[in-house]
Amino acid sequence: MTKRDLVLRISSETGLVQQQVLEVVQKTLDYITEALAKGETVELRNFGVFEVKVRKARIGRNPNAPATDVPIPPRAIVKFKAGKEMRETVIKLSPAGAAPTPEPPAQG
Repeated sequence: MTKRDLVLRISSETGLVQQQVLEVVQKTLDYITEALAKGETVELRNFGVFEVKVRKARIGRNPNAPATDVPIPPRAIVKFKAGKEMRETVIKLSPAGAAPTPEPPAQG
């Protein structure tokens, strides 16, 4: 689903003008980005949590020259953790009879 698909769907379901819906969606995304850029956590109840984590510096390997170490500097990344309702809805996509895989332990 693209932003355009989202705008079209909201517009058709609410009767709002597409341009207005686009402005609201874009402003929402801009404010989320702005908050993350400040290092803030963005929590959307029943959806999930966006937060900034800093990855430690580490040594990587160049796949074309495995003997060469490549220093990777520390950097900030955005992590997303799905909310309970989203997890419960998405888990229904699991193949029938398959046990859901446990969540990996939280890092950092």
